[in-house]
Amino acid sequence: MYDFPEKKRTEFMDMRVAGKAEVHGIEGIEIHALEYDPMECNAVGATNPVERRLVAQLTETHCRLLAESHVENGVKKYYTFLDGDAFLDNWGFGEDNCGNETLLTPKGLICRNGAEITCAAGKKVLDVVGRYAVSIAGKTYDAVCAMDVETYNSSIATEQFIDQHGRTVLWRRFNRDDWALNRYGQRWIERLPGNERITINGDTYVHWYDCITDYIL
Repeated sequence: MYDFPEKKRTEFMDMRVAGKAEVHGIEGIEIHALEYDPMECNAVGATNPVERRLVAQLTETHCRLLAESHVENGVKKYYTFLDGDAFLDNWGFGEDNCGNETLLTPKGLICRNGAEITCAAGKKVLDVVGRYAVSIAGKTYDAVCAMDVETYNSSIATEQFIDQHGRTVLWRRFNRDDWALNRYGQRWIERLPGNERITINGDTYVHWYDCITDYIL
């Protein structure tokens, strides 16, 4: 993860597939993750790195998380998709935790004109908004942009640039100007005045950080 405008790496995560796993009778794949130098929102006490174990399920149409576990104050904690908000607020996605769509096509739900974005049927929508050339570290990738407007969180928008192999080249996060105002004590246009801004249905969103995988580095 890279914060802006400093363009410095904040978090680094190492992930590997461990094998098959089953959660409440549903088979998936267990993933081991080590989060180095975790940001405040991802921290678990003073542990560094944070070690998590996730179980993900891939179907013909969606990918979703079924479980997460980590150690906190010497106690191993487990959360599954049946634990309600304790799991869904952090790891759930979509109605009834259906997960992320894997076969994305433009639906015409989001209209993008530069930094001006309009969601015709209101927010809480994900759609492909165009084709882009993404240049990183001297390499250029042909990608489509899947834009998520508040489907995961009511104040967050993201851009995910996906290449022809179905792999993510770049993932970018934008916070609505008033996101987590009580926690940070500032609006995001004040906290990050030099960062890129976009407008969605008249509301201002400010770029916070990017995620880049070793796939393209």
